[in-house]
Amino acid sequence: MDLALPTRLTVATDGTLGGATRRYTKLLGDLDGVYRDNTAWQAAVAEQGAESIAYAVDDHRYPDQAGGTGRDQLAADNAGALIVGTSTLQPGIVGDEYAMTRGHLHAIADRAELYHCLSGHGVMLLETVDGHSETVELRPGEAVNVPGHWIHRSVNVGDEPFVTLFCYAADAGQDYGIIADAGGMRSLIVRDGDSWAAVPNPDHIGYRADGKA
Repeated sequence: MDLALPTRLTVATDGTLGGATRRYTKLLGDLDGVYRDNTAWQAAVAEQGAESIAYAVDDHRYPDQAGGTGRDQLAADNAGALIVGTSTLQPGIVGDEYAMTRGHLHAIADRAELYHCLSGHGVMLLETVDGHSETVELRPGEAVNVPGHWIHRSVNVGDEPFVTLFCYAADAGQDYGIIADAGGMRSLIVRDGDSWAAVPNPDHIGYRADGKA
């Protein structure tokens, strides 16, 4: 049997992951439809440029053993493996909303995920398909263990990059469409004086009952 070899990773508070096998970025111009105030998003793109980085992810993945394609094959190839990485979300406000990631439910919905704050100040916005909502504020040294079946999104409520270390099952996958199909998440994280608040999203129309991609 071919076995993956143990890998030493180094994790810096600025999100640099030594030993990463992949890096991807989401640009401000990629986030059409993520923020409720589309006019404010367009203004931010015009001011900062569509190519400005909204957030970046470095992660480490072991190579697929079978090399197949499709979700069933992905699950078989990665059974028991973990993906470990860092997410660096830049600060900012679009309309009244703080800077955020697209957010997702895992495609295999019962898969959990751990987020540990390395630097900055953020909020993990968490919702279930059947109506539960939670917010978990994170500062350096604090973590949230997100159970399966929770839609989750990182929000930067500070004035410096919000950097987290994350870990989840390699077969989990991501369903980003569930949020878009619902008109956004049930709650918005908005500026409230010098702090933040979670307020209802009037555009939210409910999640797909099956919670599946």
